[in-house]
Amino acid sequence: MKKICISFLGNPFHDSRITNLKKSLEENNCKVKVIGFDWTTPDFKTYRDDDTVVYKLRKTKFSLWFYGTFKLLLLFELFKVRADIYFAEEIYSLPYVKFRTFFGKGKVYYNSRELYAFLGGLRNRKFIQKIFTFIEKILIHQVDLVLTTGEMDSDFLFNFYGIKNTLVIRNIPKLKTPDKKINLHEKLSIDSNTKILLYQGVLIDGRGIELVIENLPKIKNAVFVLLGDGERKLKWKKYAEELNVPEQVFFLGTVPQDELINYTAAADLGICLIENISISYYHALPNKLFEYIMAGLPVVSSALPQMKQIVDKYSVGECIDIESNKNIADLINNMLSDSNKLEKYKSNCKQAAKELNWDVEFEKAKNKLIDF
Repeated sequence: MKKICISFLGNPFHDSRITNLKKSLEENNCKVKVIGFDWTTPDFKTYRDDDTVVYKLRKTKFSLWFYGTFKLLLLFELFKVRADIYFAEEIYSLPYVKFRTFFGKGKVYYNSRELYAFLGGLRNRKFIQKIFTFIEKILIHQVDLVLTTGEMDSDFLFNFYGIKNTLVIRNIPKLKTPDKKINLHEKLSIDSNTKILLYQGVLIDGRGIELVIENLPKIKNAVFVLLGDGERKLKWKKYAEELNVPEQVFFLGTVPQDELINYTAAADLGICLIENISISYYHALPNKLFEYIMAGLPVVSSALPQMKQIVDKYSVGECIDIESNKNIADLINNMLSDSNKLEKYKSNCKQAAKELNWDVEFEKAKNKLIDF
């Protein structure tokens, strides 16, 4: 039995990639330990069971205290584990996971979920970009395997760092169907004929949220529902008020992972308008796209290459180049007014989900991932 340790600066219970990975590894005769951290969930307290620990962190304006506490707690837990494989689930964990293996055997797998030196949120923070590039440039050659979420990321890492030891595992949900759709019209006290545009994910810049709010006055008989939380929530609430559409924008907060599909399936269109504000975003292939497909929800997507390839190949929605065309209202109005086309997209989503699901994705990757 192989022993696996997964380290993550985040709450693993809110992360479908870690949840799915842990379960699949356990189903393949692996013993898995997960180390996580939470600083955003209200009233969260440190959680511990036989195979998972999630520490409560406090994030203030003094970031050094936050990261110092994270480092000490992570190292404390890492040195309690003797694993065959240590997963660093992002760049923040990578130095400490690698440090742990200097004091014993064990392979290191680095999950490059993003191109961290080129994150959209860091486009104006050149110093932080340089730090991330420095860390990756040194350590990425010292790990045994680099996981990415798309072929374009693997190609970029090869060209930028010269590494070939990459494995693509896309952020795809497990195969499931809605068991009890949430009645969003009733929950939001809106007319049953009102169309629902849905965004799910982190509320940060570069996700097309502001663009949808800006176009709401021109979209016929529709509301915009956002599932998730983030640093821009108050900003967009205020923006909706400035445009006199606050009654059309609903922030429902974070939904438990096992309930999410029942919310998603209750909408009419899934919004996936990633903006081309960085290399990392240009390469985007977000899990929300696959979650919409899994829920049978037609998609309105950016025409960025990896997203467009999925939407076009499986015919699950429509794409728009939001760099040259900010008027997404016409596209959304046309989609919502054509019920036959929407039903076709829904049917195609259900067919695509049979291929675009975690079990299929993991089966393609597992030999390279755990057989050595």
